[in-house]
Amino acid sequence: MDIEIFKKKYITNIKLDQKLAKFTWFGVGGNAEILFTPEDEKSLIEFLKNKPQEYKVFAIGAGSNLLIRDKGINGIVLVTKKLKKISIDNNGIISAQAGATDAEVARFARDYERAGLEFLLGIPGTIGGGIKMNSGAFGSEFKDILIDVTAINNSGKLKVFSNHELKMDYRKIGVSDEWIFYKARFRSWCDNTKNIENKMKKILNLRKTTQPTGIKTGGSTFKNPIGHKAWKLIDKAGCRGLKIGDAIISDKHCNFIINLKNSSAQQIEELGKKVRLKVFETSGIKLNWEIQRVGIK
Repeated sequence: MDIEIFKKKYITNIKLDQKLAKFTWFGVGGNAEILFTPEDEKSLIEFLKNKPQEYKVFAIGAGSNLLIRDKGINGIVLVTKKLKKISIDNNGIISAQAGATDAEVARFARDYERAGLEFLLGIPGTIGGGIKMNSGAFGSEFKDILIDVTAINNSGKLKVFSNHELKMDYRKIGVSDEWIFYKARFRSWCDNTKNIENKMKKILNLRKTTQPTGIKTGGSTFKNPIGHKAWKLIDKAGCRGLKIGDAIISDKHCNFIINLKNSSAQQIEELGKKVRLKVFETSGIKLNWEIQRVGIK
């Protein structure tokens, strides 16, 4: 389909040249060429089957672990915030759409006295993004509870990936970026509400006391190298409080970059590069980004 015909057909469902900063926790970034927010699974599938094949799709959930560069993203940006249904079957298997937040799923499980998903409360993202990164917190990861995920690619083709087929590893999976996850199933087990709530309170308290909250940040900036903690390497390299423009390394947890007020995406990325260089100079260890950086510089 010709792109102009496509735009006219979907003009009531899409927005053109839209600012993306408001969709990220950092609050920075350029515009989306085309922005699409599906109402449900059916509208998502129909849209992807009808879009021009050459147009790539990038999905945004909570935007918590994401840095969108200052010149924005070409193609289609898919916002999953309306895909947030959560349910449970008779076997205690919990299903959640990609736009449901990790915290919502954790609380849903608690309400049905199902355990195993408490750690999701400590991950500030959505289910779709959590699977893409095999996100984790407080000793648990998505791969520990995921049964399978239903995905759709740029052409509208559907496929179910089992946990094993995803090849989940530390903060990564072995599946092509062409697949957009929109529905997942999780295992859980019985427990009483009091035990579950106690675990969740501990997780919330740990997060509040050890990490910066309620500010413009992007979660953990770098992955932990094998046998090391990224924050310790950053601290040892003298980067705590390091600043470029309005981008600064958190004093509370130095694996977090904070946008104090009006930082650009470029300043945040430059600060990250400077930290990587200093860590390598002091320890010989190369830090790898955990924050996803996308768009045009």
